Amino acid sequence: MPEFDDAVLKCFLENQEQLFPEGRVCEDLDEARDFLEENFAIVVNSVEEVMEYFEEEGLDLEGLDADSILEADEVFEVGDGRYIIIEG
Repeated sequence: MPEFDDAVLKCFLENQEQLFPEGRVCEDLDEARDFLEENFAIVVNSVEEVMEYFEEEGLDLEGLDADSILEADEVFEVGDGRYIIIEG
């Protein structure tokens, strides 16, 4: 099971409306951790790893640049070069 540090948890907690515009699903860091674990979230260390993830998942990236991929609702920029990807 992945370990999510406070920076990752705070990022998701503060930006969860990006994925759930209808309202918050988590109210604190523990709930954020539970949500990320239950939804098979991963943390990657670069834009390149985000692109690799989507390629491995079979997404056709032709014609898409990194900025387009990073705008996906399920991709969250932590702010320290890492990204959260919500899988489930």
